[in-house]
Amino acid sequence: MHFLIIGAAGMVGRKLAQRLTNDGSLGGKPVEAMTLVDVVTPDAPAGFAGRVALETADLSAPGAAEKLIASRPDVIFHLAAIVSGEAELDFDKGYQINLDGTRYLFEAVRLAHLEDGYRPRVVFTSSIAVVGAPLPFPIPDDFHTTPLTSYGTQKAICELLLADYSRKGFFDGIGIRLPTICIRPGKPNKAASGFFSNILREPLIGQEAVLPVTDDVRHWHASPRSAVGFLLHGATIDVEKVGPRRNLSMPGVSATVGEQIEALRRIAGDKAVKLIRREPDEMIMRICAGWAPGFEAKRARELGFVAENSFDDIIRIHIEDELGGKL
Repeated sequence: MHFLIIGAAGMVGRKLAQRLTNDGSLGGKPVEAMTLVDVVTPDAPAGFAGRVALETADLSAPGAAEKLIASRPDVIFHLAAIVSGEAELDFDKGYQINLDGTRYLFEAVRLAHLEDGYRPRVVFTSSIAVVGAPLPFPIPDDFHTTPLTSYGTQKAICELLLADYSRKGFFDGIGIRLPTICIRPGKPNKAASGFFSNILREPLIGQEAVLPVTDDVRHWHASPRSAVGFLLHGATIDVEKVGPRRNLSMPGVSATVGEQIEALRRIAGDKAVKLIRREPDEMIMRICAGWAPGFEAKRARELGFVAENSFDDIIRIHIEDELGGKL
């Protein structure tokens, strides 16, 4: 199989490529080739023995999508996006990257399908930001998409496009509404939700972190390990069982910031918790007010998607995967 990962230099993209390498196969078929692309040149996964192409491209640039699918990859993982906080601050850039780039990709696949019957599996990373307040708890699978951010609006439009292009038979698409991924390794990014990871990641290595919201903010989370699992399952799932509603809210863990902090205390002690510094940020708090507290995710669970059962599990996975298994 040939896999195209768009957004391969990002955290989830890197972990996805490495998991494909380590597993060596997907759905009983060998991983023979990867095309890894991002706006910066991605790194090849360690130990991959097949063909790998490392590309630097902006999906929103005219002609970029056509070049990327010229080799007719079997599975396309579309992970590329600018994050929520940046999309809210830069309206034009958000629509250019998150919407126009996605539509260019879908159109390139459609035209290839009309030319030679090409019909790949397209796994699109959407977001729980497609829903907006007032929200029930838990949020049912059939809850309407009424986003309250530009990022959420861009993702919701792409979900509709994915369902329509799939209905027309141009590709087999599935949209994965990712929870907020926590704990994200590496440096803080511009996502409005970044503090959820920051207040755990930094204290676990003895550094200070800023908390811009109150302890009662509740949100929906899954680990990077689960995010990769969602994508791989989406690449192999029987879309006949999914039906016409191709966009799925993934399972996860619902927790308040206060519950996150208590999980940190149980695992790393009071010393780590004392490194969290509270600095309220009105813009972040305003955005948080419309965020999803948690989902039923019944359809996704019934279709075989799995995530952690507690926030303690999420912290332990970070320690195992990023800190060598120990504090």
